Amino acid sequence: MLETLIFEDNYKKFGFSIFSEENVENFNENKFRTDIKVLFVPAGYELTVDFNHYKTQRPSLFFLTNQLLNIEKAEGESVLLHYNRDFYCIQIHDKEVACDGLLFHNVFEIPNVELEDREAIIVKDLFQNIKDELEWKDSSAEEMIRTYVKQIIIRATRKWKKQNIDNDNVRIPSNELDVFRDFSRHLEIHFREKHNVADYADLLHIAPKTLTHKFKNLNLDSPNQFIINRILLEAKRLLFYTDKPVKEIAYNLGYEDPAYFNRLFTNKIGSTPTNFKRNYTSGKKYNT
Repeated sequence: MLETLIFEDNYKKFGFSIFSEENVENFNENKFRTDIKVLFVPAGYELTVDFNHYKTQRPSLFFLTNQLLNIEKAEGESVLLHYNRDFYCIQIHDKEVACDGLLFHNVFEIPNVELEDREAIIVKDLFQNIKDELEWKDSSAEEMIRTYVKQIIIRATRKWKKQNIDNDNVRIPSNELDVFRDFSRHLEIHFREKHNVADYADLLHIAPKTLTHKFKNLNLDSPNQFIINRILLEAKRLLFYTDKPVKEIAYNLGYEDPAYFNRLFTNKIGSTPTNFKRNYTSGKKYNT
């Protein structure tokens, strides 16, 4: 049986679900797809996030929004927090730990954080505290749950920064972090209608060449490539999740010429949209 505890109050909704080998098929029904999600999995799990395969060597946290998520192999219990933006989303203060912070909509598409043994114990205790609050149903439970969620995100954000910023193989200088985070946020909001680097440079109040140079200086793909990748990722999600025809998907993603979109997809993915949907849903995976 799937164990799920739910908190609901007006527009606010928060859920706590426990999965294991016996009930993991319930997870793969994608009933949580539209929620913001924090997933804790022990070592030994195999899962796919947005067409990328992961095998956990250590206990790990995955931070997800609209990603395609599927668990292929489960060993031991995993825990999923799933909630809407009305329950937890700090828009102005605490930018790094908001629902648009470092761990969500990340420009580098790094949705997971590996935990050392001591960190895993602390995080599991926080999950247990959340479960206790949901079971007790005290009048202050909502705020306590939100506090525990924030602690989980803060700890994971620190770990992510240590892995990706504060080490010898620096990917993003700390003084540039806001630019990349804001680019990620704007891209997530506007990718359907804004397809040019100049559009995002304008939103960031910098010159297009400056934005491009910031990416080039860190040996990253160009901002234009990140824009294309985000569009194609959404196209793959729509092909996988829905029965929308390719023409409608093209319009949905801001392309008035479906033939141009079809050529772009085929050139970048190596398969036409129609063949991608047919082959991926039948079990053939593309390394994209």
